[in-house]
This record gives sequence, C-alpha cells and structure tokens, in this order.
Amino acid sequence: MLEPKGYRVYEAESGEDGLNKAGECRPDVIVLELRLSDGDGLRVLQSLQEWSQTPVLVLSEQTEEEAKVAALDAGARDYLTKPFSCAELLARLRVLQRALPNVPDGPLLIEGELVVNLATHEITLGGRSIKLTPKEEALFYVLARYAGRVVTCEHLLRSVWGIHSNDKLHDLRVLIWHVRKKLGAYGGEKLIRTEGSLGYCLALSAKPDAETYPANAYPMT
Repeated sequence: MLEPKGYRVYEAESGEDGLNKAGECRPDVIVLELRLSDGDGLRVLQSLQEWSQTPVLVLSEQTEEEAKVAALDAGARDYLTKPFSCAELLARLRVLQRALPNVPDGPLLIEGELVVNLATHEITLGGRSIKLTPKEEALFYVLARYAGRVVTCEHLLRSVWGIHSNDKLHDLRVLIWHVRKKLGAYGGEKLIRTEGSLGYCLALSAKPDAETYPANAYPMT
C-alpha cells in the first residue's frame, strides 16, 4: 500500500524489533499496531516517548473511546481503527508529515569547507566526497540535523543502536573518533565538539533560524 506511493518502508516483527528499527532507520513516521507478538503496543509507544520525537500513528481493532484515549495519552499523534482504506491511511500520514520539522532542501554549510545535504545524504569536505559506514552515517546525520546544538549522548546512542544501547557509551566514543578521523583534513575535533558529559555538537557556520530548526525539534535530556 505504501511503497507504490513512494514511501520507504521498514517492517518489524515484534515490539522489540520495532524499537530497534526506530533507532537504526530513523523513520519520519511510525505506524504502530497495538496487538504485537511480544506484548502490548502501548508499552512500545511509552518506550518510544522516552527518547524519540517521531510521530506515531496507531492502528487497532479497538474502537472503544477508552482505547483511543489511552493511546493518545501515551503519546500517539493519531489513531486509526481497522478496517481502514488506503486513501485514509495516506491522508493521515500526510498530515503527520506536514507537522515534521523542516529539513533544508539545499546544502548546509557546517563549518569551513564541510558541506552537508540532509535531503540527499551527501557530505563533501573541500569538494571531496566523505564516505561513512552505516553507523557513522546514522551518527553524523543526527548531529547534522541539529547542527549548532548539543545532541545528548542518550539520543545518539538510541539513534545508532536502538533500545540495546545502555552499554554502548564506549562504542559511541569510538564511533565519534572514527568520524572525526575522516574529517581530519579540516580538524575533526573542531567540527564535532565534545560538550562535557552531556553530548556532542556539530559546528555550524551560521546560526540556524527558528523556522528551519524549531526549538521543539532539538533532543532534550
């Protein structure tokens, strides 16, 4: 239903798998079924709210008002009951997408000669393309999306390793080191600053405007 309309779809077979995919794939919208093979979808929804700002559309056979209220109170942005039409699902997804923080369409000058295009996932340094591994890319694009702002270690850990990230702080530091090394021609530590024990910040040449980077889009501790 979604892929023919141009959506890239990541499927998860369980709630735990879904939480991992949410961290690894960084989707624009999450469609969550409340009846899951490994537990209650509401618990998955509550877990997502602890670290993710991705809007969630809940699908459920439950039509009772109490079920809808419980899902919305747990953090769902919308609730769609089964059966539903393709047209209605697509319309609700469009509404959620319109509420997403804007991502610049063109290249974003981070600092010096480092240029990042968030729309096409292209990175160049002095005109030279920078190649990153999947985990390095997941890390870098979170920093780039919030360039000029501090991104907490917790947010970075969840974005790269999903829910199984509690013991990955050392791995995060190693990953930061590798990305800095690839940016070393300009000065990796200058580009990716360590902000005490809080997290990391990608340097930005110009201060982001409020429309492109609204205050509520930034990761919070």
